[in-house]
Amino acid sequence: MAELADIMRRIVEKTRERVAVDREQAPTLRLPKLDPAAATRFSDALRARRGRAIIAEVKMGSPRLGSLAGRVDPERQAEIYAAAGAAALSVVVEPDFFGGSYDLLRRCRVASGLPALAKDFVIDPIQIQWAYEAGASAVLLIAALLDPERLASLAVTARRLGLVPMVETHDREDIAKLGTGPWEVVGINNRDLRTFDVDIARSIELLPSLPRESLRVAESGLHAAADLARLRDAGFDAFLIGETLLLADDPRAKLQELLEG
Repeated sequence: MAELADIMRRIVEKTRERVAVDREQAPTLRLPKLDPAAATRFSDALRARRGRAIIAEVKMGSPRLGSLAGRVDPERQAEIYAAAGAAALSVVVEPDFFGGSYDLLRRCRVASGLPALAKDFVIDPIQIQWAYEAGASAVLLIAALLDPERLASLAVTARRLGLVPMVETHDREDIAKLGTGPWEVVGINNRDLRTFDVDIARSIELLPSLPRESLRVAESGLHAAADLARLRDAGFDAFLIGETLLLADDPRAKLQELLEG
């Protein structure tokens, strides 16, 4: 547990360094004129396939897997996801521990044509600006990294830029941070941030605590159609799937298998 907590601290420390550099060059957010249709594209894509909406993920590595460079062609992977029926795309953009970038998000979004979620360890509004400029339709906010006021503030910034704030929760403490505010999309990560253990049963237990109006996403550790069916029956609307697809010999066939189960 201590080792993983240290990893999380190091990721956040590196993120603060990246933010500080960009803050020197662009100290204020640039708020463009928004296209109202673009602001709902991510949510609409999930809602249109509610219960069978898969957010298919591209990432180029992780502290647990190591680098996937040379094993994954990210743009080709994104194209396959779109052709196989994914509702949306998730791209891990954190560079130091996950090998990502906002340029990676841009390229995968263009290749797939899907609405894209930017996955970073967001601690500052400027990261939401980066996601917007890369063409994201949504941005991940990890509740475990933020206090309730900061979480709400970053969500407002995302909405002002036309992005959907998707909040990732792991336990009741995270869910309590949501308060009574409106939340378009809320996820429960099945993987414990401290141990990496996966427990779908815990996610099902937490599900009734999520805001009723939210689209509810199950994240991590989903390997088989039976996993999705169990979560769908419990009331989840969408599923974020990464390593199962990234490491599959045939990601197209695997995605179709998950959708048809």
